[in-house]
Amino acid sequence: MHYIVDKDSKCAYIPSMEDKSQKFKRIAGSRTQRILDDLRLLRNCANRNTYAYADEDITKIFSAIEADLKRTRMSFKESKRKQFSL
Repeated sequence: MHYIVDKDSKCAYIPSMEDKSQKFKRIAGSRTQRILDDLRLLRNCANRNTYAYADEDITKIFSAIEADLKRTRMSFKESKRKQFSL
């Protein structure tokens, strides 16, 4: 049996026999969890007893996050487009 190393997963070795759907679920799940964990860390920055920030700072942060989220969502929709053929 062949094994591959996945740098995004907590698992060190994964059987290489997985199909595309299994691979997507494993990698997308891991990356989504990492994003959610980072958002929880960002939420800690809202503590005004520890941090000082202006409303403009918050607007910049969430504008950047929302723009990238929109681009990411669109990339999934674009992958469903049919290819032109004659």
